[in-house]
Amino acid sequence: MSRQPPREFVPPVQRFRIRYAKRGRLRFASHRDFQRAFERALRRAEVPMAYSAGFTPHPKISYANAAPTGTASEAEYVEIGVAAACEADDLRTRIDAALPEGFDVLEVVQARTPDFAHRLQASRWRIELPEVTVEEAQRALAELWATSTAPVERLMKDGRRTIDVRPALLSAAVAPGRPGESACAILTVVVQAVTPSVRPDDILAALRSVAGLITPVPAQVTREMQGPVGVADSAAQVAEGFPLGDPLAADREADQT
Repeated sequence: MSRQPPREFVPPVQRFRIRYAKRGRLRFASHRDFQRAFERALRRAEVPMAYSAGFTPHPKISYANAAPTGTASEAEYVEIGVAAACEADDLRTRIDAALPEGFDVLEVVQARTPDFAHRLQASRWRIELPEVTVEEAQRALAELWATSTAPVERLMKDGRRTIDVRPALLSAAVAPGRPGESACAILTVVVQAVTPSVRPDDILAALRSVAGLITPVPAQVTREMQGPVGVADSAAQVAEGFPLGDPLAADREADQT
């Protein structure tokens, strides 16, 4: 069996930031599943990837703040380095076509600014609570706001760990589901990016422990946005009290000047 020659170190000539979605059944895919699918898609799309140096070179790919398994998302981000000049729109089309349906590339922007990960300061989550009334959800949320601490336990690789949910919860509101549907409260929360991360399941666990909120049916969770805190992209965001900016805006603006 012949051995392939070692891949030479290829420095990036461009970097691109990619926003993608996890939809449908693929919300149950793990982050490792996405990594494998994404690297296969890059090969199928014949993207001229840059590689790291060393004995085991790796393609220049950087992932950020992956959503938990079981949650959908409209705002996942990954950055790649390429060894030959590419067009952002062409990359978006080729990579999206090579990925499984449900992993959808929404936007590709050339990286023009540093410290992208630092702009992912918070996430906005939409949590649908079937068979929970708006009144029940509002009462539970009011009790959570009224407390200064809301510790919950989570099983991690190194054992059980207690996480205080309350300091990471920046804003929250409850709305009804669509007219004509059975009881369903929609909880929208903005959660600060902290270590360890506070997940939607932790928010629900806090509502259960602090206010006794029971969710008879598993919640359906979607990450709607990630971005810098205190930057509103629309008047509606200001009115709703969810000021969260677009982390790609600075790169997009720099690309146009």
